[in-house]
Amino acid sequence: MALVAIRIAGDIIYSRDFGDALRKWREYFEVSQSEIAREMGVTASVISDYEKSRRTPGAAFIKRFVDALISIDARRGWKKTKDLAMLAGTVPGAIIDMREFEKPLTVGQLSSVVEGVILGFKDTSRNVYGYTLVDSVKAILSLSGLQFTVLFGLNPQRAIVFTKSTTGRSPMVAVRTSPLKPAVVIVHGPGRNVDRLAVEIAKADRVPLVVSQLESEEELASRLRSLTLHGMFTPHP
Repeated sequence: MALVAIRIAGDIIYSRDFGDALRKWREYFEVSQSEIAREMGVTASVISDYEKSRRTPGAAFIKRFVDALISIDARRGWKKTKDLAMLAGTVPGAIIDMREFEKPLTVGQLSSVVEGVILGFKDTSRNVYGYTLVDSVKAILSLSGLQFTVLFGLNPQRAIVFTKSTTGRSPMVAVRTSPLKPAVVIVHGPGRNVDRLAVEIAKADRVPLVVSQLESEEELASRLRSLTLHGMFTPHP
């Protein structure tokens, strides 16, 4: 859903008329002004003012507006979001979170934050500008090598962080088939049981492989979020 949210927000930001774009997306999601107003914690008249271009929306408002649309759609069974996600080349659930760092971090600094062990290609000075947190099981099952590029978001020099990885092998095979390479791959789950092929792929593709030793996915997500200025999209279960 992160990519869907980014594309909706981008369409609004680059539209000739903010009001028309806001109304277009609200009507596409079949959400009334009063519904989205309740979701956002504002009055329906505020939404009306924006749609009639009496007010100019800032980035924070647009993010809240898009998050509200997707939240409402989630409660309805992802009807509209699924269609948009298919057009974007991914499926709901694979991308858990996608954010940009407040300032660039080196691979070494990021590894320390996630209590990681660097394997394979050990370039600790490479800059990383953001991260994409991915459910590895859903990503591997749903994304082809070409579709894997949707994980790179706004900046390809980022960390792709895989949860639920038992050996690290599948994420690194996916990286191997992708035409783009991330700045670093972080996997959570293998502990010390990292597949030898994963390490060899890291060396061959010159992509540092970091194995996070944190106890839980929640702690991993929390530490990553603490490094960001703001999120591109706040996911919902």
